[in-house]
Amino acid sequence: MTAHTIAERNAIHATFCVERVYAASPARVFSAFADPEKKKQWFKGPDEWGPADQKYDFRVGGEEHSIGGPPGEPPHRFYNRYLQIIPNERIVYAYWMHHGEPLASASIATIEFRPEGAKTRVVMTEVGVFVDGYYSAEGREEGTQWLLEKIAPLVEG
Repeated sequence: MTAHTIAERNAIHATFCVERVYAASPARVFSAFADPEKKKQWFKGPDEWGPADQKYDFRVGGEEHSIGGPPGEPPHRFYNRYLQIIPNERIVYAYWMHHGEPLASASIATIEFRPEGAKTRVVMTEVGVFVDGYYSAEGREEGTQWLLEKIAPLVEG
């Protein structure tokens, strides 16, 4: 996307919720988010993007980033800061994304780990603003579902 004029700028606010049930305990599913070695196996773009520049710091106040994208295009740059971590129960974080240099979105996300017998229901709720047409809430929801699917083989295997 090219530089915007004032008339082209917009800010779309949206909330969505994605759920996924895993055949694993809350502790096992939580570890896919908390353990950097596990997270780097699923928290990345498609394989054709190549390896991402990633940093993990899973603690309250910790900051992380993941930068990558399709070859020849501006990188997708994800940055986050953890606001609350309750082991095996909840993660709350603020994150923002850039498409190349411009800010493209900013969100507050909550991930809940709810036990259901021997399984775990993950409920991820995001409240965000998507600016200037770089990303959309619909696209982000689809991407979130895609990422949550990538966790299944890691925690259910």
